[in-house]
Amino acid sequence: MTQFLYSIDLAIFYFFNHTIATGFLDKFFSIITDVHSWYIAYLILIGILLTKGGKKGRIAVLVLIFVILVSDQCGNLIKHALERVRPCNALDDVRRVIGCAGGYSFPSNHAVNNFAAAFFFYKLYPSLKYPLFITAFLVALSRIYLGVHYPSDMLGGIILGSSIGYLFGLGTIKLNEFIAQKNITNK
Repeated sequence: MTQFLYSIDLAIFYFFNHTIATGFLDKFFSIITDVHSWYIAYLILIGILLTKGGKKGRIAVLVLIFVILVSDQCGNLIKHALERVRPCNALDDVRRVIGCAGGYSFPSNHAVNNFAAAFFFYKLYPSLKYPLFITAFLVALSRIYLGVHYPSDMLGGIILGSSIGYLFGLGTIKLNEFIAQKNITNK
């Protein structure tokens, strides 16, 4: 059974890493996957939340720091426990568009962190679900296309990150309700 699942993982991996490979997608996914490409968007989002989001926005920024810390550390703990070799290090014929990172493969921390943030913000701002999840999905997909993760690394990262983001989102909603209730009773 394990071999069958691995063969499916490889087939999906090669579809994205080889079959649909083009120069445009090489450039697109190289930019999407690079956290440095997102700094301006992050700063704008944080600025909007801090200046226009009221208490809810300020709390969201504070909690987001913990969401990313927890999701990143959980991903790293699992990576070091399982020690799955990245496809770009394990397979000879991988297209290495951005080179091959060191470290381990399962789960993808890009997927964990982006889906944690997407689910967290989705719980607080449900109307933003499409841009949040499309962005997180494209970042996760980029890791397969670029040859640094298997599809199952993405799936594991999506499940872990979504769970963490969902729990932090629920906790933040409860915190906002508690603060609102305190403000009402203190008036």
